[in-house]
Amino acid sequence: MGQLEDMHIFLRVVETGGITKAAEQMNIAKSAVSKRLASLEHKLGIKLINRTTRMASITEAGQHYYQRSKLIFDDVEELNSQTYNRTRALQGTLNIAVPLSFGLSHLAPALDLFFKEHADLKLKINFSDQRIDIIEQGVDLAFRIGQLDNSSMQARKIAPIKHVLCASPEYLKLHGEPKSPDDLKRHKILKYGSPDQNGLKFLTQDGKEQVVYLEPHFIANNGDFLKSLAESNHGISYLPTFIVWQSLATQTLVPVLKQYQLQTMHAYAVYPPNRHLPLKVRSLIDFLIEQFGDKPYWDQP
Repeated sequence: MGQLEDMHIFLRVVETGGITKAAEQMNIAKSAVSKRLASLEHKLGIKLINRTTRMASITEAGQHYYQRSKLIFDDVEELNSQTYNRTRALQGTLNIAVPLSFGLSHLAPALDLFFKEHADLKLKINFSDQRIDIIEQGVDLAFRIGQLDNSSMQARKIAPIKHVLCASPEYLKLHGEPKSPDDLKRHKILKYGSPDQNGLKFLTQDGKEQVVYLEPHFIANNGDFLKSLAESNHGISYLPTFIVWQSLATQTLVPVLKQYQLQTMHAYAVYPPNRHLPLKVRSLIDFLIEQFGDKPYWDQP
């Protein structure tokens, strides 16, 4: 094993936060990682990482070596990408993390098409609405919906995510249809997410903004469950259109307060801050942008 391989092990130790996690991701023995790291330090004559029985921390010299090593590996990856024969099949494993409802309903059919085109690719996928540390978990690509935090991750927009207030015709027949945002306070509200975020923002046709604070009757961390409750006449739900589009098409659910504009979010493909994406990752992102676009099929009339 040469110095380039030792550098790669060092990068994984730094990015995962420890020797144990790096060994797990690279599928090699922890003792082998420690040995290669010690060999690299001996060769350089410097201490790259301070190691104790409980933790590892990068030294100042190690930080400098990490930054330069990262550039070298980015350049190698770019060189490989530039000389890659595009007629060859994509290979390797794509490790991705996706939100549960969006992943099952919309990403899964798209991934089916993508992997039929690239049969030599393998897939490791994590369905969860919990945000994970994609570097620590060794994930190539994560899909996130909403506002991105100010992290060091890079991202590309995959599709707009619109929201709608909707209820069953039977519920509205029994309880009446709200005519203004304030009328929602007299209805049972089915809400996704945290009870600490009860403000709902509306934009009127003349551009005025109105925020209404509501007390939810049901709170859940799964949109499909809330859709089911709404279809069973339990109240008015505020959900992304990618979850309720078929229910709206069949009028199992109907929109309310259509004269008001609701918040539009985006679905993002998020990946580690590399200068050059692996071809398999870039190919998947490009494919999904082409599949969904600025007007995804679930928002078509």
